[in-house]
Amino acid sequence: MASILVAGAFGVSLPLVGTLLPSTGGLMRGAKAFAAGVILATGFVHMLSGGSEALSDPCLPEFPWRKFPFPEFFAMVAALLTLLADFMITGYYERKQEQLMNRSVQSLGPARDQEFGSGLSSGFLRDQQEDGGKLHIVGMRAHADHHRHSLSMGPEGFEALANRSGVAGHGHDHGDVGLNSGVRHVVVSQILEMGIVSHSIIIGISLGVSHSPCTIRPLLLALSFHQFFEGFALGGCVAEAKLTPRGSAMMAFFFTITTPIGVAVGTAIASSYNSYSVAALVAEGVLDSLSAGILVYMALVDLIAADFLSKKMSVDFKLQIVSYCFLFLGAGMMSALAIWA
Repeated sequence: MASILVAGAFGVSLPLVGTLLPSTGGLMRGAKAFAAGVILATGFVHMLSGGSEALSDPCLPEFPWRKFPFPEFFAMVAALLTLLADFMITGYYERKQEQLMNRSVQSLGPARDQEFGSGLSSGFLRDQQEDGGKLHIVGMRAHADHHRHSLSMGPEGFEALANRSGVAGHGHDHGDVGLNSGVRHVVVSQILEMGIVSHSIIIGISLGVSHSPCTIRPLLLALSFHQFFEGFALGGCVAEAKLTPRGSAMMAFFFTITTPIGVAVGTAIASSYNSYSVAALVAEGVLDSLSAGILVYMALVDLIAADFLSKKMSVDFKLQIVSYCFLFLGAGMMSALAIWA
């Protein structure tokens, strides 16, 4: 259990510590692409296959579990619900940010309010003209990615924004677009952690109820690497959200302790737990399938599409090569772990 705890803590902390050190943009892009590949492989290869295996077990009654593709159905439902949650949470944070921005601008006086408003509008229109008047497939997110120097922070940075003559701190246009980008990173990190944590609980319980040392030892090593890669992917998203140190530490801590808690629960119920009971198989299959839908949605929509279809990626051939190589590397390495775990 200690090895899983250390591996998870090291994986999730590495990107967070990396943000404090000087680094090249290409390296960070490569790390993000690697994380996206890890999350995609986790959803498809680990979680969806685990859900299919549990819900097709011979110990389950033939009706209804073998009459309908429940694992894929639950994954689809989870993806649709994630889309809905993504939309609603993002809208909530954006409205909250807009209210604070409006109060900050009003405190500067009507003249400065007019100056800022015209600057934001003209800047955004100028960018559209420079781009041939086209909106990319990822729309505002691609535009926000093109302006990483803009204000980009999580909801915990709202008050800091209001306290520093906020709008002036941006120094030029597109503050609202940058804030939307910060909101996206916060929402992505929160939903992603929810999907990973639900799977980690199942992993921990399964390991805790195991009695055979011959099974546990190789599984423990594989799960340690599994936790490291998942932690690295989550840590990269949390780092991009630019939360306060306390907020980032809390999210990292919660991820780190989830699997060990699952192991402790599994160990405590090992004497009475039957992993082949109908209730256990259904619970494991449904949770794995739901987690698969969440992670596949997050990987494809919020990580891969947001970066790989952005303008910055399309005009930098070297960045494309690095990002695609790291994406395939992350997906390949995480998929290979399915041989053991």
